[in-house]
Amino acid sequence: MTEHEKYMDLAIIEANKALRNDEVPIGCIIVANNQIVGRGHNLTETLQDVTAHAEMQAITAAAQTLGGKYLTDCTLYVTVEPCTMCAGAIGWAQIRRIVWGTDDEKKGFTQIAPNALHPKCEVIKGVREEECKQLMQNFFKNKRL
Repeated sequence: MTEHEKYMDLAIIEANKALRNDEVPIGCIIVANNQIVGRGHNLTETLQDVTAHAEMQAITAAAQTLGGKYLTDCTLYVTVEPCTMCAGAIGWAQIRRIVWGTDDEKKGFTQIAPNALHPKCEVIKGVREEECKQLMQNFFKNKRL
C-alpha cells in the first residue's frame, strides 16, 4: 500500500462518517510531516451551512493545529475533486499537494476554475478512485429511490 492509498483510506473513513449522518459522503485528511494535522467530512446538512464541506472543515482544523493560515508543507487528501469554493480555500492556504479519489464532472474546480489552486500546488488524482466513486454513486442512487 502506498502512502497516498493509506491516507486516502482515512479520508474514506471520514466520508463514511458523513454518510452515516445522511451527508454527501466526502471526506478529507490533511497531512504534514507524516502526521495528520486536520480531518473533516461534509457537515452541510448538520450545520445548515453550505460552506461546511469536508475540505473546509479539514483546512480549519489544520490551521488550528499548526497555528497559522498557510499550510505550505501539507498534503490534502479528499475523496472527490474539490468544488471551486474549496479549491479557492486550498489555494489561499497555499497547500503544496492535493490528492483526490474521483473526479467531479459537474461541480469540480478543474471544469469551472482550473487556476484556483496555488501555482506550485501538485495535483494527484485517481487514488482509490473506484471506492470513492462508489460511495458517491450509491449515496445518490439511494436518494432517488
